Amino acid sequence: MTEIDRLRPGYQAELADGLDRFFEPRAERCPWCSSDRLAVRLRTRDFLQHKPGEFTLDRCSDCEHIFQNPRLNPAGLEFYYRDFYDGLGEKQLAGQFEGREKTYLGRAQAVSGLVRPETWLDVGTGHGHFCESARAVFPETRFDGLDLSEGVKLAEEHGRVSTGYRGLFAELADELAGTYDVVSMYHYLEHSTAPQAELDAAHRVLRPGGHLVIEVPDPESRYARLLGRRWLPWLQPQHLHFVPLANLRQRLESQGFTVVLEQRAEAHDPIDLVAAAWLTLDDLAPREDAPWHPRSPGRARRFARGAVLLAGALGVVLAALADRVVRPFAGRARLSNAYRIVARKAS
Repeated sequence: MTEIDRLRPGYQAELADGLDRFFEPRAERCPWCSSDRLAVRLRTRDFLQHKPGEFTLDRCSDCEHIFQNPRLNPAGLEFYYRDFYDGLGEKQLAGQFEGREKTYLGRAQAVSGLVRPETWLDVGTGHGHFCESARAVFPETRFDGLDLSEGVKLAEEHGRVSTGYRGLFAELADELAGTYDVVSMYHYLEHSTAPQAELDAAHRVLRPGGHLVIEVPDPESRYARLLGRRWLPWLQPQHLHFVPLANLRQRLESQGFTVVLEQRAEAHDPIDLVAAAWLTLDDLAPREDAPWHPRSPGRARRFARGAVLLAGALGVVLAALADRVVRPFAGRARLSNAYRIVARKAS
């Protein structure tokens, strides 16, 4: 029996109870500014794992914050995260993270002229690959990691972080208060159920004069409109909040931070077109086997999937080349899919 066959009865039992139990009641006000002027920005589904369900992103007409509404509740988050970063998806995701050393070095180098930290906490560290790469830029810095998944303990076991904290950042912040010179949140804040509470936690954990580094998807990217549901950073249902840069800057300044660096082009990851091409091709092809599907695909469906992927392979390759061509102009053309902000806590 394969692992998928072993897991299938449990998934099917959960799905038999329906999906409504995975969602909170629909919010009537913006979680960022409390405005009630909300409009649907996007309706979409899970294009990566193809777990069932429809997800809605609302946009606030006053502050332009975009958020999942209705939002997944704890049971829903557990269901949709399961077998993505761990379990069935762990090996595939680990390989992708290990191959991004250049990206990790770029993140570290972006702040190397601003601070020489003794201690650094990477929140949402996963398996700690950023910390491992960043030591090339900061060889004397102690890197610790924090994550909700068991990957942070694997990061500690492999020596990628000195200490791995497993749990919710907001709940651990008092224990870690005033401990760190740098707190980083690389593509973490969009996963949080309460991003403003995460910023408060970072303020508590930082020493006076410490730096907070945040990188998140840029909801103002033109790709977000051009590519629609197949813009990868929407990443539904995992991404719960999309914060415009001006909103984040204002919030940080209200907490007593001084913003010392803003970057868009430098934070851009040139994968928008190739990801959209792959998501389209994968969606057209018959599904590959997964325990949340009622049954395993037969030989004919597996053959059909291979044929569709082969037929569309050239399109994916051309999209990847187009991403490389566009990359030098992404910042000026407002196509950057992410932004990075560095803020210093008052001394």
